[in-house]
Amino acid sequence: MVVPYMHTSLMGKLTDKTNLEVMKTVARCIQALHKNSKPDGFNFGANVGRAAGAGIEKHVHFHLVPRWNGDTNFFPVLADVKVVSEDIQKNWYMLTSFLKR
Repeated sequence: MVVPYMHTSLMGKLTDKTNLEVMKTVARCIQALHKNSKPDGFNFGANVGRAAGAGIEKHVHFHLVPRWNGDTNFFPVLADVKVVSEDIQKNWYMLTSFLKR
């Protein structure tokens, strides 16, 4: 998840600088995840507003989900079914180590 420092629920309120920072951060996270987890692709997007499923309703945030050929699509999101599990602390360490470079 990529969360801008700017507190707003409206995409149009994000500044050009914030939008650029979000995209650069997503690109770096994709590099880190690709290097370490070797996914076949990614889903990237945002749920904006309660009706769209935004869990943090008053703060725009973006999801980056690594995907593999043959995975189970959105089961983890919709049905709380986990097919591939990774140690969250190991993943956090890998991402933060990569992003500090």
